[in-house]
Amino acid sequence: MKKLIIGTRGSDLALWQANNTKDRLASIGIEAELKIIKTQGDKILNLRLDKLEGKGFFTKELEEELLGGTIDIAVHSHKDLPTTNPAGLIIAAVTEREDPAELLLILKDTVEVSNKLSLKKGAMVGTSSNRRKAQLLALRPDLNIEDLRGNVPTRIQKLRDENYDAIMLAKAGVNRLNIDLSEFHVEVVDTTELVPAPAQGALAIQIRENDTELFTALQQIHDSATAEEIAVERKVLNLFEGGCHMPLGCYCKKENGLFEVWTSKAETDEDFPDRLFLRSETTEGLAEKIVAKFNKERKLPAKVFISREIGEHSYFRKALAKHDIEIDGRSLIRTFPIVNTLDPFYLKNIDWIFFSSRNGVEYFFKLNPVLAKKVQFGVVGRGSEDTLRKFGHLADFVGESGDIVEVAEEFAKLVAGQTVLFPRAQDSLLTIQKSLGADTKVVDLPIYETVVADDIDGTTAEVLIFTSPSNVDAYFADNLLDPEQKVIAIGNSTGKKFEEMGVKYTLPYSPDEIGLAEAVFGTEVR
Repeated sequence: MKKLIIGTRGSDLALWQANNTKDRLASIGIEAELKIIKTQGDKILNLRLDKLEGKGFFTKELEEELLGGTIDIAVHSHKDLPTTNPAGLIIAAVTEREDPAELLLILKDTVEVSNKLSLKKGAMVGTSSNRRKAQLLALRPDLNIEDLRGNVPTRIQKLRDENYDAIMLAKAGVNRLNIDLSEFHVEVVDTTELVPAPAQGALAIQIRENDTELFTALQQIHDSATAEEIAVERKVLNLFEGGCHMPLGCYCKKENGLFEVWTSKAETDEDFPDRLFLRSETTEGLAEKIVAKFNKERKLPAKVFISREIGEHSYFRKALAKHDIEIDGRSLIRTFPIVNTLDPFYLKNIDWIFFSSRNGVEYFFKLNPVLAKKVQFGVVGRGSEDTLRKFGHLADFVGESGDIVEVAEEFAKLVAGQTVLFPRAQDSLLTIQKSLGADTKVVDLPIYETVVADDIDGTTAEVLIFTSPSNVDAYFADNLLDPEQKVIAIGNSTGKKFEEMGVKYTLPYSPDEIGLAEAVFGTEVR
């Protein structure tokens, strides 16, 4: 095969991507050289991306040269590509996906760890993405989001120059450029908290459709698993008829044989986004199913019951209020401390402290513990993480899914051979503790108890959310479930209660307010 010409933009990241492709080609015996091409997106730096004419403002010029025969391959960041190829061009190969999460880089003197995302109140955050803006404002409506253009090093320099308090970048680009971020406070914003752009983190290798010999050769560097996942994401984008500036996030991954898909969609960059999480055994019809769930004509519940008080400004309340869904929020249990002072023995030689509930965090810090600097914190999920922040501490381990067994397995690997303190409820199921290896020392600390309330009124809500097994017991001591009512259970132990009752239930991916909103939005009532 002749020596190929790879067309690429001239930014550091684009050159990394092109050189990476060149190296991959060399590994299969194909020689190539680079040709740098300027695109509309590179030339116009004083306008927001959504103000530029048309779509494909980072890809059009490369595609024109590919069609004209002056280059043989165009390498793109897949998320920049329109969902349909120009006539005569195809995506011949997709690379293995880099981490698609987002990075929040924060000036260290503006960090406030007690707030979500460690951003001070009213912080100015730079991003050129409407998708990021809509989701950031949903999490932190006090933030000031300002436009940020330029390549990755340029954006970081603008933060360094203190034009912003923080900026948000794709983790994939920073990883690929191997940039030293030690001067900043760095928060990794997980894909389940802020949904990435369709195909974020993947590279697309584009060729002419009639280059069949090259297409066959490129299959040697094609990652079919990544291609299958991002095909769902790009089909969702296509069905919504959205471009790169649409406030749409969609992320698909295959886990334990099932496709898991998170979608976030807003009408504008300031609109509160709707969220959806779906699992499916196949990708066939999956994108269509996701888009149908966002149909405005779909019947959502008029009222939702949840066995927890919900704050006036909480994410969950705002997500439901957008669709005029009433919330009946009330805890059916009461908690009381059973320890008033903390024996220093419990804190001696502790490596980790693990919290399996928000109450555990609250009651532990009410004891005013004196902690060694080396102590690390683990939490079962984002709800406990947010509560830990209120006491000025960041979690070193956060359970990413609502599956307590999975969380336990991950945590057990991390803390093997160390000493872990467990402040907990007196009637805790001890799932995490039981998963730890024999070489890990457990320090058990029951610090509060739960008491079930009496004479609990039922609810007419179409959807019932239960936050713990105790709340299930409390509610169904006096009430029956209407056959038309749908149930959402937080956590496996709560779900098992319903299995024992023979009741079908939905288990949110994340046992936090985002996960609950996703579960409600995925529930259709008659």
